[in-house]
Amino acid sequence: MPSIVDRSPVVIAISSSGTSPVLTRMIKELNDTLIPERIDELALLFGSYRERVSHKIPELSMRVRFWEELLDSEVPEMVYAGNIAKAQKHIEAALNKKSTERTSGEVYLVGAGPGDPDLLTLRALRLMYKADVVLYDRLVSEEILKRVRPDAEKIHVGKARADHSIKQETINDMLVRIARDGKKVLRLKGGDPFIFGRGGEELATLAKEEIPFQVVPGITAASGCAAYAGIPLTHRDFAQSVRFLTGQLKDGSVDLDWESLVVSQQTLVFYMGSLGLQSICEQLVVHGMETDMPIAIVQQGTTSNQKVLVSTLSKMPEAALQSPLKPPTIIIVGRVVELSKSLTWFQG
Repeated sequence: MPSIVDRSPVVIAISSSGTSPVLTRMIKELNDTLIPERIDELALLFGSYRERVSHKIPELSMRVRFWEELLDSEVPEMVYAGNIAKAQKHIEAALNKKSTERTSGEVYLVGAGPGDPDLLTLRALRLMYKADVVLYDRLVSEEILKRVRPDAEKIHVGKARADHSIKQETINDMLVRIARDGKKVLRLKGGDPFIFGRGGEELATLAKEEIPFQVVPGITAASGCAAYAGIPLTHRDFAQSVRFLTGQLKDGSVDLDWESLVVSQQTLVFYMGSLGLQSICEQLVVHGMETDMPIAIVQQGTTSNQKVLVSTLSKMPEAALQSPLKPPTIIIVGRVVELSKSLTWFQG
């Protein structure tokens, strides 16, 4: 028999199909603690308005938004405090206002992190469940998309190397157009939207067009993948600074200020550098970095497909040919890489 959290008409059944009764009891106790005692009164109050709300707000997505805004307002706390009449006045005012105004849209620019859904922030999850439409990138996994509201429209706008079939300007225009239709738009990006994610360009367009927006930072691939690979990016004995760089090829080479990168006690992290690996290793050595400097490539970090290849600058190009890794990858260069031998904890 399942454990029951009963706040009728709100009823939650919890079961482990008999495999772990103690776990089931613990989950029930947690839910008992988190769910307000008077949530039944809130459910009944909302239920009493369903017919009127459906009549005044016929469009489903707008109706869902109305209920979400009420749940985010002070109405629940009024009910939990026993102020039902005050809550009713607030609902009446919101309903009268909703029937006469055009709902404005909004864009949520959200970082989805490096891959592990458990690394999503609480705010990201909350906005993911409020969105009407989701524009998501190639690096956003199915596991993360499952956290989005089930009835939200999902549109893939990801760009891969040498495949920019959806131009950035088109994505910017889509955000503006959908938000102007009064919808909540979730712009979901892998990692952090402000670190090599072109989030600034998208927000510049929204600001110019006076579209409201919010930004939710995510764990960037450098810190997430390094942590799951057991590589601290800074360390008192090995690295007092860290630099994030793009390792993309341009005209057959990676174009960076290499002399400025060859600094003692510094960690370098290259994004999008799988094709430029040979150039990265060669240029660092040419500009004075030791040939035995440790280097790691982390494939699909923080996920079940994570793999880590560790070598030195002189040997890594050949090692990568012998053990090819699939993107997305990040490249970490520095003495801190040696610490992965003793600090590795995650097995993909």
